[in-house]
Amino acid sequence: MNLSIKNTPEDLVRKLRARAERHHRSLQGELMAIIEAAVACEPEQSVSGVLSEIRTMGLATPSEATATVRHDRDARV
Repeated sequence: MNLSIKNTPEDLVRKLRARAERHHRSLQGELMAIIEAAVACEPEQSVSGVLSEIRTMGLATPSEATATVRHDRDARV
């Protein structure tokens, strides 16, 4: 699979190339290392894990979950 990032700012490209050089990699190798590190940090969540988190939050019904989300959203405003 090929990925493409369009309209990348020149200063970001310059920083990525410098980082790749410091790590003795090509730009593509550096980008792959960054992506691999990013996804390695996030453990895959199972359905039972999600359900456990929901129960930990004390939510029993969809309407309670909706109220919690709305409260959190409104608190940011």
